[in-house]
Amino acid sequence: MTEQHGARLVADLGRELAAASSHTGGALWRLAESGRDLDANLLRLPPGRTIDEHTDLRLDVLLVVLEGGGELRTESGTLPLRPVTALWLPKGSRRALSGGADGMGYLSVHPRRPGLTIGAPPPAEGGESACLLGRVCPECGRLATERAARFCWNCGSALEG
Repeated sequence: MTEQHGARLVADLGRELAAASSHTGGALWRLAESGRDLDANLLRLPPGRTIDEHTDLRLDVLLVVLEGGGELRTESGTLPLRPVTALWLPKGSRRALSGGADGMGYLSVHPRRPGLTIGAPPPAEGGESACLLGRVCPECGRLATERAARFCWNCGSALEG
């Protein structure tokens, strides 16, 4: 197997955004090259939709707005988001995103998530009904907010449902 070194084009994000309906939510593209240390996902948040408040305790995230706009709510206030703004979301920070009138297309980049490990705490009993299991990401455990989502909005992994 030949290992490829050096820069290479992996996506035309403008084309990916243009190819999807403005009302399509979730991951539109993800970095899938083998041997990478980064995860990158192109996501769209439809108009008026939100990603509920959450905290990533393990990873810093860089979020770059590419089209549309919205707002980011944090413990210290609300920030308006517009094209070509970049946000650093340090690990441990609480945040929620909302899509504006035109929705929001953005790139999320973070270190590659470690896989599930033996010895992880067992899931709490109860929770969402079984009909939502196909919308739970097998990689990071996040629930997809869009019924038609094909990829996890958080890590870009393919959803089973």
